[in-house]
Amino acid sequence: MKDIHLIALTVNGKAHEIVVESRRTLADVLRHDLGYTGTHIGCEHGICGACTVLLDGQPVRACLIFGVQADGCDVRTVEGLADGEELSDLQKAFSRCHGLQCGFCTPGFLMLSEAYLSEQDGVPDESEVREVMAANICRCTGYQGIVEAVRQVAEERAG
Repeated sequence: MKDIHLIALTVNGKAHEIVVESRRTLADVLRHDLGYTGTHIGCEHGICGACTVLLDGQPVRACLIFGVQADGCDVRTVEGLADGEELSDLQKAFSRCHGLQCGFCTPGFLMLSEAYLSEQDGVPDESEVREVMAANICRCTGYQGIVEAVRQVAEERAG
């Protein structure tokens, strides 16, 4: 007998009610049940950060959270960054600064960066940004473009 639960969550501003097995991760619920495939599953152990989403505004590894734990929560995925076809300032900066190559880790970095920038009151120095971004793994870029993109957006948002 399956242990199933009806949950309600909001993803990128859209309300969803869905029946999920208690054993399924939030990453699986987002990708397979709700179609938000921008959330990538890399290591499934919470190490790589490719599955990072914002849960009630805080970055979490969606592979380590059960879908039932998101009941009543607000989830933001990479699909929620853009305004329709218009990329967000952060997405544009990642492109402009070459902060992506193969793109697999990019959604997780974007969501981690968005959460980080939402808490900033100024422009962080390079070492601070590098320390935060070290929480996610990229095997292609060497992080320099990612760090530059985050700092550029911090400067733009600081005015």
